[in-house]
Amino acid sequence: MEFTHFDENGNAVMVDVGGKKDTDREAVARGTIRMSRECYQKVMEGTMAKGDVLGTARIAGIMGAKKTSELIPLCHLLQLTSVKIEFQAEEERREITAFCRVKTTGKTGVEMEALTGVQVALLTIYDMCKAVDKRMEMHDIHLCTKTGGKSGDFSF
Repeated sequence: MEFTHFDENGNAVMVDVGGKKDTDREAVARGTIRMSRECYQKVMEGTMAKGDVLGTARIAGIMGAKKTSELIPLCHLLQLTSVKIEFQAEEERREITAFCRVKTTGKTGVEMEALTGVQVALLTIYDMCKAVDKRMEMHDIHLCTKTGGKSGDFSF
C-alpha cells in the first residue's frame, strides 16, 4: 500500500488533487452519546440550564464540518454545498445519535467533514450537559456512506 500523504523522503505533504475531475460527492457519518436518565430527560424536554442542547449542537456540527481543514492537518479546504445534522433519540437506552450529511462538487471527498461534524455535535451536547452528567459516553462514531470520486462508493 502506498501512502499518499508522504513524499519520497518521508515528509508529510498535502495530496495534489489538481489533476482530478470535479465530481458530486457526499458522505454521511454518525455517532452516539449515552447519558443518565435525568440528563436525557432534560435534553428532550428542553430544560437544560444552558438552553436548547440539540439546536446548539446542530449549529456546532455544521460549523465543525465547515472548519475541518483548519483542524485536520493536510485536509483540503472544500467548498461545501450542504451540511445537515440530524438527531435520533432512543429513550430506553438514553442515547442520542447524531448524523452528519455533507455534500460538495469537487476533487476530493467529504468524509472528514462528515466525521468532524458528528464529533463536534456530540462534544457540544457533552459540554452543554456536563453539569448534570459528567459520565456521558460518546461511541460508535464512524463513516456510514460515501459516494463519488475515483475510489467509488462505500457503505458501512
